[in-house]
Order: sequence, then structure tokens, then C-alpha cells
Amino acid sequence: MKTEQKRVGIWIRVSTDYQVKDESPEHHEQRARYYVKSKDWHVAEVYRLDAISGKTVMEHPETLRMLKDIRRGHISGLVFSKLARLARNTKELLEFAEIFRLEGADLISLAEQIDTSTPAGRLFFTIISAMAQWEREEISSRVAASVPIRAEMGKPLGGQASFGYKWDNKQLIVDDKEAPIRKLMYEIFIECQRKKTTAEKLNSLGYRTRNGAYFSDTTVDRLLRDTTAKGVRLANYTKSTGDGKQWKVKPEDEWIQVPCPAIINQQLWQECNAILDEQRQKRTKIGRTSEYLLAGIVKCHCGKPMYIFSTAKKFTCKVCKNSIDEAVMNEIYQHHLKQYLGGITPQLFLEEIEAEISKQEDLLSSAVKKRAQLRKKMDDLVNLRLNEDLNKDHFANLYKPYEIQVTQLDESIPVLEAEIDFRRIQLKSSDFVLNEAKSLYTEWTDMAFSQKRAIAETVTEHITIGEDSINIALAYLPGSAQTSQRNFRGSYWPPA
Repeated sequence: MKTEQKRVGIWIRVSTDYQVKDESPEHHEQRARYYVKSKDWHVAEVYRLDAISGKTVMEHPETLRMLKDIRRGHISGLVFSKLARLARNTKELLEFAEIFRLEGADLISLAEQIDTSTPAGRLFFTIISAMAQWEREEISSRVAASVPIRAEMGKPLGGQASFGYKWDNKQLIVDDKEAPIRKLMYEIFIECQRKKTTAEKLNSLGYRTRNGAYFSDTTVDRLLRDTTAKGVRLANYTKSTGDGKQWKVKPEDEWIQVPCPAIINQQLWQECNAILDEQRQKRTKIGRTSEYLLAGIVKCHCGKPMYIFSTAKKFTCKVCKNSIDEAVMNEIYQHHLKQYLGGITPQLFLEEIEAEISKQEDLLSSAVKKRAQLRKKMDDLVNLRLNEDLNKDHFANLYKPYEIQVTQLDESIPVLEAEIDFRRIQLKSSDFVLNEAKSLYTEWTDMAFSQKRAIAETVTEHITIGEDSINIALAYLPGSAQTSQRNFRGSYWPPA
């Protein structure tokens, strides 16, 4: 069964008119295309930002088009020559990485050998997330330090006053008209324990929100959860999404707590919020945590995933009724790791990749040098022609062969670069998978289940249970060494 090709975009950005000419966007596009071809992907879009500064690109029409394509699933990856070509602004680079991570899309930087579709490349998202977290903590620290100073100076901390409060002379104080309604809301809710009933009761008593609207269960929920009523105002906990209309909550470690006058006591606030939390938990379906090492990895030969549905602890296909004992599958998997790691094939494979890279790099170096030599000869011929030391026909006869050879080199150089890019990323990923597999096998008994599970997900491409065989494939290892098939007899597949 043929799998659908991965659809990716190619990102081409240069900073000035000079760079458009000097760096040759066409060259970078060809290099990216050859890399995409080597991965058996499909180029769905090309995004060109010619002569655009790298200081900020987020609002550029091509950027917005690319992000729209990512979010609607038109492409699931973006290939570019280097990170500096994507965005020179660190903040925007972090934003790009976060968007791609959340959308499940891949970033492929050829110069830095980053391909997040590979196990090794996915570490990039981990590193970027750590950087983003550090930046948030730095901002939070600065904001937290400024809040007390602004308060001492008598400056408002910003934001609309919560229902029941108002700003007076840059100070947040209790609003005598709204505060009794806010307090009554908590008292009604603690009795009926229903947000909608609380809203209906307030409305029937003739109370309205600040802008004259009816209270709704959403408004009641928001006000009941607002900590201001118990004497703790939250600052720096929301930010605009950019259109000025929508807001989203920031990470909790960025929030700033500022003391303010209380309308109700802490006990009443906590009791109401405990009820809200319990109600939310009952409504939320909690996903099951995987209890089995290879759950979600084991598949039937028909293509359907196999899961454990009963206390019998067998991976079973709902369609084919094909099954295998979970403990036996773990034993086979461990035995496969031992067989694989015990051989010399993986190390030979890595050495073969390194040798191939070295060979391609020699060819590339030779091609670049040859091209430079030919260009110099062509320039010399042009100077001779300008000085009338060569007639037109003689010049053409000498110049044309050089021109043809340079054109051929211009076509072959991106191919060599793409081959090197592919091999370097393959080497990095294979080495990463090999080391993870070694850790999993050697520390199998002592390793925590969560860590063991994470490594198994990383290093295992697939495990397919056939009618008379098991196929285990490790990610990014050679075809000859990455799969193993084992015959079975009876109901189980015990290792030989």
C-alpha cells in the first residue's frame, strides 16, 4: 500500500538586491528541491521573499500565506537553506518554531542539518521550547520587579477593573454599587451549585452586568474564578492575539499577584472554586495513559493499529482478530535490539555514510574550484575582447565551451549540496537512533517505564504483525539492517 507523499514548502529569502544577485535564490531553491526529492517528498509551494530584511518577516504576505498553508494542512513542512534565512530575529524564530511544533509540521534547515521529521531533528523543538521558556521567565521577572515600583509611584497597573471594583485616583477600590452583586453571586452559587441557575437568579432580581447585559453562565464562571474578589488581583496574565478583540491567557509563571481590597473571604472563594473544579473534572474525559511499552506502535498487516482491549493482555486487531501476547512482544522486541546491536552492520552503515559524505564533499570542492577557474578565464576573455585583442568569432569559439561547462556545473553543484545535506542529516539521525537503542537495551531492567516508552517511540519506525511473521523496523537505519522478520508457530512468536 503506497503512502501519500509528504507535502512541503520551500522558503527563499534574501535581504538586499545585491544578495538577490549574489546568493542566487534559484541556486538555493534547486538545492532544496533536490533534498526534497531525495526524501521522496513533494514540493507543494515556494515562498519567495526577495530583497526583504530579516529584522522582521512575520507580517510579510508570503509569511502569512505560508502560515495559513501550515494551519490548513496544505503543507506539513518547510525547507530552507539556513535558520538565518528563515528569520534573523530570535523572537520570530521562536515564534515560527512554536507554531510549527503546535501544528505538527516540520522545519528543515539544510545548513544546520536540522530536520524535525527525524528523531534527532525533533530535539530542535525541545531546545527551542527551552529557549522560549527562558525568555518568558526573563520577561516575567522584569515585569514582577516593575509592579511594586509602579505601585509605589502611584501608577495604575493597567487593565479594566473587575466587576465589583473601580479605579479611583490610580488605585483599585471596591465599587459600592457592584460589590454587593458580586458577593451575592458567590452566595447564590454556594447554595445551588449551578452557574446557569445563579445567572438566572441574578437576572430575575433585576441585576445586570456593567454594560447592562444579562448575566450568563459564562460570565458567572469567569467572575467566580476571578481571584480579585478574595483580595488578590492578577496582572500580566493575558495578552492580545493581535486583532485587538481576542485575548488569551499567558503561562502561569508570568502572572503577577497584587494585593487588593477583598469583597468576600477566602474560604467562600475556595469552596465555590472547588465545586467548579469538580464539575469541570466530571465533564472532561481524561485520556488513558499508555500502560504498555509498544502500545500505538504495533500494527496489524492489514494496516490497522493493534491495542490491548482485555485483561488477557494481547495486542489485538479489531478487523482481522490477529493477536500477539504483550509480554511475548516485549521479549521479541528486546531480542531484536540485542541481535541488531550485537552485529557490526550499524557501525559499518555509519562509516559508509561518512565515507559517502567525504566523497561528495571532495566532488563539491572540486566543482566549486573548477567553476571559479572557468569564470576567471571567461572574464579574461571578455577583457581581451573589450580591448579588441580578440575578434568576434575567435572570442565566441573560446568563450562558448567555458559557458557550457559553467552552466553544467551550476546545475550539478546544487545536486551535490543536496546529497551532502541528506547524508549529513541521515548520519546524525542514525547515530542518534543507534545510541538511544543501545540505552534502551542495556538499561532495560533499570530504566523507568516513561523513559523506556519515550525511547521506544523515538527509535521504532513500526512493528507489523503478519500472519506468519513479525516485521520490526528501527527509524533511520539501513533497510538491510533495520528490519527483521521472525517466523512463528502456534499462538505466539517466541524468539529463537
